[in-house]
Amino acid sequence: MCEGAAEWPLFAGLGPVGALDSVPRVGRSFCTVVLRGWGLDELVADAELITSELAANVVQAATGLDGRPCYDAGRLPVLWLRLLSDRVRLRVEVWDDLPLSCGVPARRRAGDDDECGRGLELVGALSKDWGWERVPSHDAKRVWATLAA
Repeated sequence: MCEGAAEWPLFAGLGPVGALDSVPRVGRSFCTVVLRGWGLDELVADAELITSELAANVVQAATGLDGRPCYDAGRLPVLWLRLLSDRVRLRVEVWDDLPLSCGVPARRRAGDDDECGRGLELVGALSKDWGWERVPSHDAKRVWATLAA
């Protein structure tokens, strides 16, 4: 049974998937299919954007300076996408198995000429709340955002 099943009776999960450039696009499509199936069409656009930003952060952290995926002992980092809802709220979660030394989510103030650094500002603006925590039982990190339905 998924964590918090009583609080979040609707659950859909995707993964594990390799932390590759295609994952944000796959995550957006997953959000669209699931949320429309749940009758939460009004949340699709914001959930897609949040999912895309959170997944892109994992992909970026799992990519070397040469633009190639980083492997740890021959293993590609992976992530999971979870959508949970009680039809009043939607929780978007992106889990990853990257070590905390690869970085943790933190808002930053991007300069006018910066090409990146605005994703978590966007997540904060679109969601009621967001945050992250380490999940020791899964040797993972979970970044989440909650939207109102």
